[in-house]
Amino acid sequence: MNVDTMRTIDRWAGIPLTFLLTCWQRLHRLVRRPDVRSPKRILFIELSEMGSTILVDPALRKAREHLDAELFFVIFKKNRPSLDLIGTIPGSNTFTLREDNLLHLVADTLRFLRWTRHRRIDTVVDLELFSRFTALLTGLSGAVNRVGFYSFHNEGLYRGELLTHRVAYNPHIHIAKNFIALVNSLLTDSEEIPYSKQVVDDAEIRLPTITFSERELDNMHELVRRHCPDYDRDRHRLVLINPNASELLPQRRWMRDRYEELVRRILECAPDVLVLLTGAPSEKEEAAAMRGRIGDPRCINFAGALSLGKLPVLYSIATLMVTNDSGPGHFSAITPLPTFVLFGPETPALYGSLGNSTPIFAGLACSPCVSAANHRKTPCTDNRCLQAITVEQVFAAIRPVLLPGAENEAPLT
Repeated sequence: MNVDTMRTIDRWAGIPLTFLLTCWQRLHRLVRRPDVRSPKRILFIELSEMGSTILVDPALRKAREHLDAELFFVIFKKNRPSLDLIGTIPGSNTFTLREDNLLHLVADTLRFLRWTRHRRIDTVVDLELFSRFTALLTGLSGAVNRVGFYSFHNEGLYRGELLTHRVAYNPHIHIAKNFIALVNSLLTDSEEIPYSKQVVDDAEIRLPTITFSERELDNMHELVRRHCPDYDRDRHRLVLINPNASELLPQRRWMRDRYEELVRRILECAPDVLVLLTGAPSEKEEAAAMRGRIGDPRCINFAGALSLGKLPVLYSIATLMVTNDSGPGHFSAITPLPTFVLFGPETPALYGSLGNSTPIFAGLACSPCVSAANHRKTPCTDNRCLQAITVEQVFAAIRPVLLPGAENEAPLT
């Protein structure tokens, strides 16, 4: 199913279903006192955003360490590899939902209800900001502790009254801190309205750095050499260009001709650099066309060459990456790779990478234009927020890493 179809179903089916489930739970509480249980088997729900599986990792680790809890996770099947990058959640504790059609989604939802009871889940943390579907999964899970973001007096989307721990989403702090606030609601000794009334320090949202064996690094160098026989690991540096973004928000894409101009400038000023155009297998043809227009043998089509799980190995041998605001900008955060992320419809203040990342953001008055309040759907068809970012600006940002010995030289024109 495409994104708009899922939004439509979530609205027209989600509103009445969350309302009915709310009524049923209120009647149930009249005849049976709510159970009270310490969180020990915690299920996190985040379905649609691959980058969020990286941003939520500090909250996962805090729940595991401070609550001594076993962790579980629910995610769309196509996004499952992103959850395995850090490995905080064991593979056996992950449940996947197929979203390719409505029949599969319904069937997997029914399996999910059995799965939560078989795993004896006592706590669910809904990480989504606006999904009524995840609110229903939370309410039907059988868990006695149900944590999530709640609109209170804001104009947020209606998601029923299914939570036991209602946390105020704060649109002025980074989303990773909001995720920590969800876990903090489980650490308090008394009820708070709203949760959570604690400071989340910057130190709490740091990510671990993943390292790889020499054999893994050697294998990656060899894979690059197979795509570019002239590659010499002792002579060449690798610059990664990720020119695509998910269909969830295509307005995040910087213009292809500017990426092409940027690649030409990189190759012109750094003769020891090979540029790898990265992307998913479905983006291979588009990357091939871009490579053809650039017309330089040191520009390599690397789209579809790696599974998502192998990307951090590539990031560990590269010099830098330039990417749209998308998954790779977050996946590289678990490596030391200097990453330059182009932002437009969203803001780095809320969704910036937690790694060695430099955001490039024009800051137009209309930007950011997507939020929890509008279901991350913008009316914009003319992304001037990214058109305002020039090749010169991006090149100036990457120059200190690309040409570390040229800081005091006159800029190239």
